[in-house]
This record gives sequence, C-alpha cells and structure tokens, in this order.
Amino acid sequence: MVIPQAVAPNFATLLVSRAIAGALGGILQNVMEQLSTDMWATEKERDLPVTLYSRQSILAMVGHPGPKMPRLSTYILPRVFYVQLIINCALIPLIVGCIKETRGPILLKKHAEKDESLTKAMSALQQPALSTLLWEAVSRPATLLFTEPVVFFLTLWAAFCFGLVFIMTQSVAQVYHETYGFSEPASGLVQISLFVGETIGFFACLPQNAYYQRSAARNTVEPGVPIPEARLPLSIPASLVGLGGGLFWYAWASFPHVHWMVPTIGLAFVGFGIVVIITAVDMYITDAYTKFAGSAIAAVAFGENMFAAWLPLAAKSMYTNLGFQWASSLLGFVALALTLAPIVLFFKGETIRKKSKFISKAASS
Repeated sequence: MVIPQAVAPNFATLLVSRAIAGALGGILQNVMEQLSTDMWATEKERDLPVTLYSRQSILAMVGHPGPKMPRLSTYILPRVFYVQLIINCALIPLIVGCIKETRGPILLKKHAEKDESLTKAMSALQQPALSTLLWEAVSRPATLLFTEPVVFFLTLWAAFCFGLVFIMTQSVAQVYHETYGFSEPASGLVQISLFVGETIGFFACLPQNAYYQRSAARNTVEPGVPIPEARLPLSIPASLVGLGGGLFWYAWASFPHVHWMVPTIGLAFVGFGIVVIITAVDMYITDAYTKFAGSAIAAVAFGENMFAAWLPLAAKSMYTNLGFQWASSLLGFVALALTLAPIVLFFKGETIRKKSKFISKAASS
C-alpha cells in the first residue's frame, strides 16, 4: 500500500490507503512473538531477541527525520513514501533469500513429501478448513481480550505506552516551540532524549532477563521452569518512576524560566519506562499463555494500534485546553493507576493464572 499513498491524488485516497496499510502492519506486529517461539526453543534463547525487537520497534516510531537530520527533513518528508518504497524493495531479496520457514506444520509437510511414512501419518490427521482457521485468528484474540483479566489489563498498560510514544512526538514540538521558541527541527532534536531513555531501558532489561532465568530454581509448581511473574519486577519502578515520574517531571519543568534540558531529562525517563513496560508485557504474555501466546499477543497488538491511532488525535487540543503542565500530569496519573496491574500480578499472578481457562488448557495440552 506504499504506492497508492505515494501517488494519492487527494486526502481521501491517502486516508483509505493508510487505513489498509495500518491493518496489514498490525499483522506483522503480532507475528513476531509467534516467530520467536518457532525460532528459539527456550525462554533463555528468546530473551535477547525479543528484548531487542521491542526496543527497535519503539525506536522506529520516534525515529522520524527530525531528530536525525533536521536540515534534510524538508527534502525527505514530501518524498517519504518513495523512500519507504525503496527500502521495502531493497529488503525483499533479503527476506526471500535469507529468512527460512519456521512454522512446524509447514516443515513437517516438507519432510512428509520425502518420507512416505510421514505422508500417511499426515493424511490421517484432520486438517481444519481455511474458514475455521480465519475464524480462530479473529475470534480467539477477541475472546482473550474480553474474558481474560490478565490480557485485558496488560493490554491497557502496553497500549497506553504505545500511544504515549505518538503523543510525545506531537507534544514535544508544541511544548518546546511555545515555551522555549524552538523551531520544528530543533524540537525534533529534543526527541533524542527518548532515544537515550529507550536505549538505557534496553540494557536495564538484560539483568531483568537474568533474574527471570534464576527464578527457575525457586519454582515449586514446575521445578526448573522460570516463573512468569519474574518478568515484572523492573517494570513496576519503570512504570512508577520512569513513566509516571518522567511525565510529572516533564510537566512541571516546562516553564520558560527553567532550562530546556530539565524537562528533556524527564522525557528520557519516559522513554526508559516505555521500553521496559512493553518488553515485560510481551514476554509475560508469551510465558503465561504458551500455546495461546500468539492470540494473546494479537489482542495486545490490537490495543496498541488502537491507542496509537486515536490518542494522538487528542494531543494538541489536550495540551492547549489543559495547559502543558496539567496535560502531562493527566497522563502521569493514568500511568500511576495502570501500575496496579503489574503489582497485582507480581504478588497474585500464580493464583490468577490457575483460574484462567486458557492458561490451564495450554498447560494440560
């Protein structure tokens, strides 16, 4: 859908093309978790790739031309879709030539073509119809989202962080232009602080992953298996201090008499919190729901995309009507309220998981 966006003759065509592109992009977003379980057999092997993916996906969202090359932004932005098309076309040979099939049933089918005994065994298995598979792909994530409290509240938490990324890209330009007289390119450079915070968050996740692996030694329910709740300890202060504290810092330091670097440091805290939280949610969902992790992650991705699409629409009016301080403070209060989700899961997660029909079914299969 890049070409229709590039040659769109009017705004309506651009909106329709963007909507279809967004729907297709959402599919790619939740495929990552399913690919990770196919490519890496154990949680320990998946830790670093999934953490790196979470960090890079967020960096890509804030990595527009502004903070990187402000002098070229006026040249690149009108041609952004052509640049994207060139990048996509350049990646096609790498994807086709270097990325191998990882899905188990497909690999088994290929082996069956060479082994007659496997062919007979596969023919005896009942293959679900395509309509059944499509219905499951749509209905199961929706069922998980609205019947599983863990998925629902973690989706709210991660989706808020996801939407916050897009709110910040608009808020920074408005706040720094009206408060400090920054030009648009200069405001873009301020967003480097988000990059810094997200990078620190990535490295902070590495010892968190090690802590998770060590939790296997104290697992009395499934000895030798890491405890899913061990994914959450870092995310609690990241939400309280990083996300909530960073938003309050950014809010009440945004005054003309305060140096512009002071609220910028608050943005770094926000970036730190976003990466740690989204990584924790993805990994906890994958560990807790195992067999149904792909559907659960699809539910989370749906929430993230909805918040990313709609929250930024209110950013400018919210910061104009409430003022810079109270608009960011409102977001900070929401961040503090959502911190209850990981706190409850950390202390009561095992009990909650035992009551989950999906988790129990996955464990018994």
